[in-house]
Amino acid sequence: MDYIRHQIKDIQIAEIKSEHVVIASIEDATNLIGNSYYQGFDGIIVPEKSISPDFFDLKTGLAGEILQKFSNYRMRLVIAGDFSQYTSSKSLRDFIHECNKGKQVGFVASIEEGIALLEG
Repeated sequence: MDYIRHQIKDIQIAEIKSEHVVIASIEDATNLIGNSYYQGFDGIIVPEKSISPDFFDLKTGLAGEILQKFSNYRMRLVIAGDFSQYTSSKSLRDFIHECNKGKQVGFVASIEEGIALLEG
């Protein structure tokens, strides 16, 4: 896993680059938050493909627990990718819609949109 640093004004954004799943458990999320905070990042952009598919199955509870960690530690999170493969789940569509109303967590189509979201 690599961090790509984006600095927009006084905001430090970490773009996660990995060919593997980076977040598959609450422990993974907590470690990512800690490492990012230690390196001075204010927000994190994670590609959808770097997150376990279990996250997107709301029945597992993994999404709620992970997003709660990000909220508790006040680390903003953006998940960038194509979520159309999950459109059969109305509850997930609603979950994404509700997350996008707030400022803590966002679901976007691209890294560029994620940077703009964290900047604003």
